[in-house]
Amino acid sequence: QVQLVESGGGLVQPGGSLRLSCAASGSVFSINTMAWYRQAPGKSRDLVAIITLDGRTNYVDSVKGRFTISRDNAENTVTLQMNSLKPEDAAVYYCNAAVIRGVTRYDYWGQGTQVTVSS
Repeated sequence: QVQLVESGGGLVQPGGSLRLSCAASGSVFSINTMAWYRQAPGKSRDLVAIITLDGRTNYVDSVKGRFTISRDNAENTVTLQMNSLKPEDAAVYYCNAAVIRGVTRYDYWGQGTQVTVSS
């Protein structure tokens, strides 16, 4: 089992920045990828950014150049630095840890943190 606790959400004006953090505990040695997803009201939960164990990253097109995902394997944390925020970035952001055993993937989720972008 993996437990995830997020922090860092809040209210920010358009063009501003926020930094989200996620701390993992439990069977952290088994984690493969870590990622951030977001879900706006009435919409699906979508991938925002993902980072592999060896630091490779990928982003949804809408956040490329504005968001940066990073991972500290020693501290078992993953961070999402969000710059130049837009109103359409507003959502509940969820930290995700994926554990792959053989052909089975297990997903673990944090409780979510609200990001509001408004003037």
